[in-house]
Amino acid sequence: MREFTAVSLFCGAGGLDLGFDKAGFCTMWANDCDVDACKTHQSWSNAKVVCGDISKVDVENIPDSDVILGGFPCQGFSLSGPRKIDDSRNILYKHYVRIVARKQPKIFVGENVKGLLTMGNGQIIEAIIEEFSACGYNVFYKLVNAKDFGVPQDRERVIICGFRKDLNVQEFDLKIPKVNMVTLKEALADLPEAKPEEVCDAPYSSRYMSRNRKRNWEQVSYTIPAMAKQVTLYPGSPDMKKISKDLWEFGESGVTRRLSWREAAAIQTFPKWIDFYGDLTSKYKQIGNAVPVKLAECVANQLKEILLQKGK
Repeated sequence: MREFTAVSLFCGAGGLDLGFDKAGFCTMWANDCDVDACKTHQSWSNAKVVCGDISKVDVENIPDSDVILGGFPCQGFSLSGPRKIDDSRNILYKHYVRIVARKQPKIFVGENVKGLLTMGNGQIIEAIIEEFSACGYNVFYKLVNAKDFGVPQDRERVIICGFRKDLNVQEFDLKIPKVNMVTLKEALADLPEAKPEEVCDAPYSSRYMSRNRKRNWEQVSYTIPAMAKQVTLYPGSPDMKKISKDLWEFGESGVTRRLSWREAAAIQTFPKWIDFYGDLTSKYKQIGNAVPVKLAECVANQLKEILLQKGK
Protein backbone atom coordinates (compact mmCIF):
# COMPACT_ATOMS: atom_id res chain seq x y z
CA MET A 1 0.00 0.00 0.00
CA ARG A 2 1.44 3.38 -1.00
CA GLU A 3 2.12 6.08 1.56
CA PHE A 4 0.23 9.32 1.05
CA THR A 5 2.08 12.58 1.54
CA ALA A 6 1.07 15.79 3.28
CA VAL A 7 2.14 19.42 3.58
CA SER A 8 1.07 21.46 6.61
CA LEU A 9 0.45 25.21 6.79
CA PHE A 10 0.00 27.04 10.13
CA CYS A 11 1.22 23.77 11.62
CA GLY A 12 1.87 24.90 15.20
CA ALA A 13 3.19 22.10 17.38
CA GLY A 14 1.69 19.65 14.88
CA GLY A 15 -1.50 18.16 16.35
CA LEU A 16 -3.13 17.95 12.93
CA ASP A 17 0.06 16.61 11.32
CA LEU A 18 0.63 14.03 14.02
CA GLY A 19 -2.91 12.71 13.64
CA PHE A 20 -2.40 12.31 9.89
CA ASP A 21 0.99 10.68 10.43
CA LYS A 22 -0.61 8.19 12.84
CA ALA A 23 -3.14 7.35 10.10
CA GLY A 24 -0.34 6.50 7.67
CA PHE A 25 0.34 9.81 5.93
CA CYS A 26 3.84 11.27 5.69
CA THR A 27 4.10 14.99 6.45
CA MET A 28 7.04 16.17 4.34
CA TRP A 29 6.97 19.93 4.87
CA ALA A 30 5.44 22.23 7.47
CA ASN A 31 5.32 25.94 8.23
CA ASP A 32 4.48 28.20 11.14
CA CYS A 33 5.61 31.61 12.38
CA ASP A 34 5.91 30.55 16.04
CA VAL A 35 9.53 29.62 16.78
CA ASP A 36 8.75 27.44 19.80
CA ALA A 37 5.96 25.61 17.96
CA CYS A 38 8.32 24.89 15.05
CA LYS A 39 10.93 23.49 17.44
CA THR A 40 8.32 21.29 19.10
CA HIS A 41 7.10 20.03 15.72
CA GLN A 42 10.62 19.32 14.53
CA SER A 43 11.38 17.38 17.72
CA TRP A 44 8.93 14.59 16.84
CA SER A 45 8.51 14.73 13.05
CA ASN A 46 10.64 14.01 10.00
CA ALA A 47 9.16 16.94 8.11
CA LYS A 48 11.16 19.91 6.92
CA VAL A 49 9.81 22.62 9.22
CA VAL A 50 10.13 26.13 7.82
CA CYS A 51 9.67 28.85 10.44
CA GLY A 52 8.46 32.16 9.06
CA ASP A 53 5.66 34.30 7.66
CA ILE A 54 3.56 32.21 5.25
CA SER A 55 3.00 35.28 3.05
CA LYS A 56 6.73 35.36 2.36
CA VAL A 57 7.16 31.66 1.58
CA ASP A 58 7.92 30.93 -2.07
CA VAL A 59 5.29 28.44 -3.27
CA GLU A 60 7.90 26.85 -5.52
CA ASN A 61 9.76 25.73 -2.39
CA ILE A 62 6.73 23.84 -1.09
CA PRO A 63 6.77 20.20 -2.27
CA ASP A 64 3.84 18.65 -4.15
CA SER A 65 1.73 16.38 -1.93
CA ASP A 66 -1.47 14.38 -1.84
CA VAL A 67 -2.94 16.48 0.95
CA ILE A 68 -2.46 20.00 2.29
CA LEU A 69 -3.39 20.56 5.94
CA GLY A 70 -4.07 23.89 7.56
CA GLY A 71 -5.51 24.98 10.87
CA PHE A 72 -5.44 28.59 9.74
CA PRO A 73 -5.46 31.13 12.62
CA CYS A 74 -8.90 31.50 14.11
CA GLN A 75 -8.69 34.23 16.76
CA GLY A 76 -10.63 36.66 14.61
CA PHE A 77 -13.47 34.15 14.22
CA SER A 78 -13.66 33.04 17.86
CA LEU A 79 -16.89 33.33 19.84
CA SER A 80 -14.85 34.14 22.95
CA GLY A 81 -13.36 37.36 21.57
CA PRO A 82 -14.39 40.47 19.62
CA ARG A 83 -15.35 39.05 16.23
CA LYS A 84 -14.28 41.63 13.69
CA ILE A 85 -14.77 40.87 10.01
CA ASP A 86 -11.76 43.05 9.15
CA ASP A 87 -9.48 41.38 11.74
CA SER A 88 -6.15 40.92 9.92
CA ARG A 89 -5.94 37.33 11.15
CA ASN A 90 -9.11 36.47 9.23
CA ILE A 91 -7.42 36.96 5.85
CA LEU A 92 -4.64 34.45 6.49
CA TYR A 93 -6.81 31.76 4.94
CA LYS A 94 -6.24 33.57 1.63
CA HIS A 95 -2.61 32.43 1.71
CA TYR A 96 -3.92 28.91 2.20
CA VAL A 97 -6.18 29.36 -0.84
CA ARG A 98 -3.25 30.74 -2.85
CA ILE A 99 -1.07 27.73 -2.07
CA VAL A 100 -3.83 25.17 -2.68
CA ALA A 101 -4.59 26.82 -6.03
CA ARG A 102 -0.94 26.60 -7.05
CA LYS A 103 -0.04 23.15 -5.70
CA GLN A 104 -3.35 21.41 -6.52
CA PRO A 105 -3.25 18.61 -3.91
CA LYS A 106 -5.85 15.88 -4.22
CA ILE A 107 -7.40 16.95 -0.89
CA PHE A 108 -7.07 19.89 1.45
CA VAL A 109 -8.19 20.03 5.08
CA GLY A 110 -8.96 23.12 7.15
CA GLU A 111 -9.89 23.41 10.81
CA ASN A 112 -11.42 26.36 12.60
CA VAL A 113 -13.59 27.46 15.50
CA LYS A 114 -17.38 27.25 15.64
CA GLY A 115 -17.61 31.04 15.36
CA LEU A 116 -16.52 30.84 11.75
CA LEU A 117 -20.02 29.65 10.81
CA THR A 118 -21.81 32.74 12.15
CA MET A 119 -19.20 35.39 11.38
CA GLY A 120 -20.70 38.05 9.10
CA ASN A 121 -24.06 36.25 9.21
CA GLY A 122 -22.49 33.26 7.48
CA GLN A 123 -20.85 35.30 4.73
CA ILE A 124 -17.30 34.43 5.80
CA ILE A 125 -17.66 30.64 5.55
CA GLU A 126 -19.48 31.01 2.23
CA ALA A 127 -16.68 33.23 0.90
CA ILE A 128 -14.08 30.68 2.00
CA ILE A 129 -15.96 27.85 0.27
CA GLU A 130 -16.39 29.92 -2.88
CA GLU A 131 -12.69 30.75 -3.07
CA PHE A 132 -11.60 27.15 -2.61
CA SER A 133 -14.23 25.96 -5.09
CA ALA A 134 -12.84 28.37 -7.67
CA CYS A 135 -9.47 26.61 -7.29
CA GLY A 136 -11.02 23.42 -8.64
CA TYR A 137 -12.40 21.69 -5.53
CA ASN A 138 -15.65 20.27 -4.22
CA VAL A 139 -15.78 21.63 -0.67
CA PHE A 140 -17.64 20.27 2.36
CA TYR A 141 -17.65 21.32 5.99
CA LYS A 142 -19.06 20.02 9.24
CA LEU A 143 -19.26 21.22 12.84
CA VAL A 144 -18.05 18.45 15.14
CA ASN A 145 -17.30 18.03 18.83
CA ALA A 146 -13.95 16.43 19.61
CA LYS A 147 -15.47 14.43 22.50
CA ASP A 148 -17.31 12.31 19.90
CA PHE A 149 -13.96 11.23 18.42
CA GLY A 150 -12.36 9.81 21.58
CA VAL A 151 -10.97 13.14 22.79
CA PRO A 152 -11.64 13.83 26.51
CA GLN A 153 -12.76 17.38 25.83
CA ASP A 154 -15.76 19.45 24.79
CA ARG A 155 -14.26 21.20 21.76
CA GLU A 156 -16.51 22.24 18.88
CA ARG A 157 -14.64 22.85 15.65
CA VAL A 158 -15.42 23.22 11.96
CA ILE A 159 -13.66 20.72 9.70
CA ILE A 160 -13.41 21.77 6.05
CA CYS A 161 -12.50 19.15 3.44
CA GLY A 162 -11.94 19.92 -0.21
CA PHE A 163 -11.56 17.29 -2.95
CA ARG A 164 -10.00 18.09 -6.31
CA LYS A 165 -12.77 17.83 -8.87
CA ASP A 166 -11.15 15.05 -10.87
CA LEU A 167 -11.66 12.78 -7.83
CA ASN A 168 -15.39 13.19 -8.48
CA VAL A 169 -16.35 13.30 -4.79
CA GLN A 170 -19.86 14.73 -4.98
CA GLU A 171 -20.86 14.02 -1.38
CA PHE A 172 -18.86 13.86 1.83
CA ASP A 173 -20.09 13.77 5.39
CA LEU A 174 -17.48 13.31 8.09
CA LYS A 175 -18.57 10.25 10.04
CA ILE A 176 -18.76 10.22 13.82
CA PRO A 177 -16.92 7.05 14.95
CA LYS A 178 -18.52 4.59 17.35
CA VAL A 179 -16.23 5.14 20.32
CA ASN A 180 -16.80 5.43 24.03
CA MET A 181 -16.44 8.79 25.70
CA VAL A 182 -12.98 9.16 27.28
CA THR A 183 -13.14 10.73 30.74
CA LEU A 184 -10.64 12.96 32.49
CA LYS A 185 -9.91 10.08 34.86
CA GLU A 186 -8.87 7.90 31.92
CA ALA A 187 -6.97 10.65 30.12
CA LEU A 188 -4.87 11.67 33.13
CA ALA A 189 -4.47 8.24 34.75
CA ASP A 190 -0.82 7.69 33.83
CA LEU A 191 0.48 11.19 34.51
CA PRO A 192 2.65 11.87 37.57
CA GLU A 193 1.69 14.58 40.04
CA ALA A 194 2.09 17.98 38.42
CA LYS A 195 5.14 20.01 39.42
CA PRO A 196 4.59 23.64 40.46
CA GLU A 197 6.59 24.88 37.47
CA GLU A 198 4.20 23.03 35.12
CA VAL A 199 1.11 24.91 36.30
CA CYS A 200 0.13 28.52 35.57
CA ASP A 201 -0.26 30.30 38.90
CA ALA A 202 -1.25 33.74 37.60
CA PRO A 203 -4.06 35.59 39.43
CA TYR A 204 -7.61 34.62 38.46
CA SER A 205 -9.36 37.42 36.58
CA SER A 206 -12.99 38.53 36.89
CA ARG A 207 -13.54 36.94 33.49
CA TYR A 208 -12.22 33.64 34.80
CA MET A 209 -14.48 33.83 37.87
CA SER A 210 -17.58 34.63 35.79
CA ARG A 211 -18.47 30.96 35.27
CA ASN A 212 -17.75 27.45 36.45
CA ARG A 213 -14.26 26.32 35.43
CA LYS A 214 -14.22 22.77 36.76
CA ARG A 215 -15.21 19.42 35.30
CA ASN A 216 -15.11 16.26 37.42
CA TRP A 217 -13.16 13.03 36.89
CA GLU A 218 -16.01 11.20 35.15
CA GLN A 219 -16.63 14.02 32.68
CA VAL A 220 -14.72 15.40 29.71
CA SER A 221 -12.77 18.63 29.99
CA TYR A 222 -13.91 22.06 28.97
CA THR A 223 -12.14 23.35 25.85
CA ILE A 224 -8.39 23.72 26.36
CA PRO A 225 -7.64 27.40 25.56
CA ALA A 226 -4.39 28.87 24.27
CA MET A 227 -4.16 31.50 27.01
CA ALA A 228 -2.47 30.10 30.12
CA LYS A 229 -4.50 32.26 32.53
CA GLN A 230 -7.77 30.91 31.13
CA VAL A 231 -6.91 27.20 31.45
CA THR A 232 -9.60 25.42 33.45
CA LEU A 233 -9.22 23.67 36.79
CA TYR A 234 -7.69 20.31 37.58
CA PRO A 235 -10.55 17.84 38.27
CA GLY A 236 -9.14 17.14 41.74
CA SER A 237 -9.79 20.75 42.75
CA PRO A 238 -12.80 21.44 45.00
CA ASP A 239 -16.04 22.28 43.22
CA MET A 240 -16.69 25.93 42.45
CA LYS A 241 -19.76 27.63 43.94
CA LYS A 242 -22.08 30.05 42.16
CA ILE A 243 -22.54 33.27 44.14
CA SER A 244 -24.63 35.29 41.71
CA LYS A 245 -25.07 35.92 38.00
CA ASP A 246 -21.63 35.77 36.33
CA LEU A 247 -19.87 35.31 39.66
CA TRP A 248 -18.42 32.11 41.08
CA GLU A 249 -15.98 31.33 43.87
CA PHE A 250 -13.57 28.49 44.58
CA GLY A 251 -14.42 25.72 47.02
CA GLU A 252 -12.54 25.45 50.31
CA SER A 253 -12.04 21.72 50.83
CA GLY A 254 -8.78 21.13 49.01
CA VAL A 255 -6.24 22.75 46.71
CA THR A 256 -7.45 24.68 43.69
CA ARG A 257 -5.16 24.84 40.68
CA ARG A 258 -5.29 25.00 36.91
CA LEU A 259 -4.50 22.03 34.70
CA SER A 260 -0.77 21.68 34.14
CA TRP A 261 0.55 21.98 30.61
CA ARG A 262 1.22 18.23 30.58
CA GLU A 263 -2.38 17.52 31.62
CA ALA A 264 -3.65 19.92 28.96
CA ALA A 265 -1.52 18.13 26.34
CA ALA A 266 -2.92 14.75 27.40
CA ILE A 267 -6.46 16.11 27.08
CA GLN A 268 -5.54 17.29 23.58
CA THR A 269 -4.47 13.65 23.01
CA PHE A 270 -0.82 14.43 22.37
CA PRO A 271 1.39 11.43 23.21
CA LYS A 272 2.84 11.78 26.69
CA TRP A 273 6.41 11.55 25.35
CA ILE A 274 6.17 14.81 23.41
CA ASP A 275 7.88 17.74 25.10
CA PHE A 276 7.03 21.32 24.22
CA TYR A 277 9.63 24.03 23.72
CA GLY A 278 9.49 27.51 25.24
CA ASP A 279 8.36 28.96 28.55
CA LEU A 280 5.17 27.95 30.33
CA THR A 281 3.02 30.51 28.53
CA SER A 282 4.31 29.28 25.17
CA LYS A 283 3.64 25.64 26.03
CA TYR A 284 0.03 26.33 26.96
CA LYS A 285 -0.37 28.40 23.77
CA GLN A 286 0.94 25.64 21.51
CA ILE A 287 -1.26 23.03 23.17
CA GLY A 288 -4.42 25.17 23.18
CA ASN A 289 -4.02 26.16 19.54
CA ALA A 290 -3.57 22.57 18.36
CA VAL A 291 -6.04 20.26 16.69
CA PRO A 292 -6.58 17.27 19.02
CA VAL A 293 -4.44 14.46 17.65
CA LYS A 294 -7.17 11.84 17.93
CA LEU A 295 -9.66 14.01 16.04
CA ALA A 296 -7.10 14.58 13.28
CA GLU A 297 -6.39 10.86 13.07
CA CYS A 298 -10.09 10.05 12.63
CA VAL A 299 -10.41 12.64 9.84
CA ALA A 300 -7.24 11.30 8.18
CA ASN A 301 -8.48 7.71 8.18
CA GLN A 302 -11.71 8.68 6.42
CA LEU A 303 -9.84 10.67 3.78
CA LYS A 304 -7.35 7.85 3.26
CA GLU A 305 -10.27 5.51 2.50
CA ILE A 306 -11.41 7.85 -0.25
CA LEU A 307 -7.94 8.09 -1.78
CA LEU A 308 -7.68 4.29 -1.77
CA GLN A 309 -11.14 3.89 -3.29
CA LYS A 310 -10.29 6.34 -6.04
CA GLY A 311 -7.05 4.55 -6.75
CA LYS A 312 -5.18 7.77 -6.24
